[in-house]
Amino acid sequence: METKGLTAKRIEEFEAKKGSLLEMGGAALIQKQHDSGKLTARERVQAFFDEGTFQEVQLFVKHRSTLFGLDKKEIKGDGVITGFGKVNGRDVFVASQDFTSAGGSLGEMHAKKIWKVMDMALDARKPFVSFNDSGGARIQEGIPALDGYGGIFYRNTMASGYIPQITAIMGPTAGGAVYSPALTDWVFMVKNTSYMYITGPEVIKAVIGEEVSHEELGGAIAHATKSGVCHFATENDTDCLEKIKTLLSFLPDSCHSPLPTMKTNDSVLRQCPELDTIIPDKSSRGYDMRKVVEAIADDGCVWECHELWARNIIVAFIRINGSPVGVIANNPKFGAGVLDVNASDKASRFIRFCDAFNIPIVTFADVPGYMPGTQQEWSGIISHGAKLLHAYSEATVPKITVVTRKDYGGAYIGMCSKYLGADYVMAWPSAEIAVMGAEGACNIIYRKEIASAANPEAQRAELIAAYEAQFNNPYFAANMGIIEEILAPRETRMRLAVLLDVYKNKTVKKLKKKHNNIPL
Repeated sequence: METKGLTAKRIEEFEAKKGSLLEMGGAALIQKQHDSGKLTARERVQAFFDEGTFQEVQLFVKHRSTLFGLDKKEIKGDGVITGFGKVNGRDVFVASQDFTSAGGSLGEMHAKKIWKVMDMALDARKPFVSFNDSGGARIQEGIPALDGYGGIFYRNTMASGYIPQITAIMGPTAGGAVYSPALTDWVFMVKNTSYMYITGPEVIKAVIGEEVSHEELGGAIAHATKSGVCHFATENDTDCLEKIKTLLSFLPDSCHSPLPTMKTNDSVLRQCPELDTIIPDKSSRGYDMRKVVEAIADDGCVWECHELWARNIIVAFIRINGSPVGVIANNPKFGAGVLDVNASDKASRFIRFCDAFNIPIVTFADVPGYMPGTQQEWSGIISHGAKLLHAYSEATVPKITVVTRKDYGGAYIGMCSKYLGADYVMAWPSAEIAVMGAEGACNIIYRKEIASAANPEAQRAELIAAYEAQFNNPYFAANMGIIEEILAPRETRMRLAVLLDVYKNKTVKKLKKKHNNIPL
């Protein structure tokens, strides 16, 4: 009888060990994961990467803790799958927490696996994506688990602005674990099966007596509508993975990489006649700015971020002539498109992301001003509004501004005016560029004349009409060279395409310093 050679035995042993690790937490816990409406960590990886391209890293890593009986407990892969592969043909690195293995809890070696793959992503200059599904720090390991989070946070910060970082919350994420998502560029959440918070409902009830459910406190909709922590609220795990792929299609591999382009049959010479009639006859009426963005985008494709939060401003990715463009636009459909604390934060962060990764910025301005009132003042509208000024001023990518209607006061400056750093400012004939609206301006400028008039209301109406004739148009600003061009709305896509091509090689020499001090 022929005996197996040493090599064959070793291969057989290796395959058995590997097969055991690939089983994760076992059939019962995998079924429990499925019953809760979630894919397993390995299924997520398989669905995310192009077939046959995923290369796992450090599969055989084991924890080394002996406290609280851990020396007798096996945790497959130490609760996380790490590696890299191709997503639509492009290299991406990933860490996918395995809730079937010790609840995906983060211990020393679990964290070091994530450190390794993050370091690889940095060295390779490729995007890093994290699928979070974890019960939090592995309490039995103590401080090494907390140090593990510290190392992740540090790497998130070092990678910021260097490679794109995306987090998908696909299960529980609580306590210290929430800070890594917040340090990354984009956060996805899955409705009804994911949540994140600093302290859970039980602690909140015990400490302050407030009762709240997991979903109300930290679910996808809560964070997508109330806190703004979640950029994309998705329907299920599969929808989440597909949406991450879509986002990646707009992003370069790193700050040193070219922008990804996509072939299109949508001509840059296409006019948008629907834009000629989109502005209402009365300036007090709203309209949906998203329709403007759709009209100028290749094939009408708009990838809106933070869609459910601070809806008075739009931030989105589009393509023009196949190349990615970042869009910031006031939306008069919601709150007249006014700037407030949340809108300022939303736009500022998006501007800084686009600038970090060399994505040109197009701004559509239709803004009556900053939101007045004690709530906004006490919430810090001054410093939050200053973030917007700082972000636009600091950005060195091509910046083109289109004024569609109202552009008043400090908000006019804040929406990338010429002297805030816009490379080229255009206006539609419907544009109104002024310090403030006609009625408010006349009440201040002509206060005495109106008060002393025989018919104050008639006098006010006459003065307002005169003010509107002079300022409720783009010509005064154009005469002073504050805007470069007045154009018919239907020509907007054509002009943007030409300008983006002209400015594609724009370079800016910055003052030598360590870094700016943005008003956080």
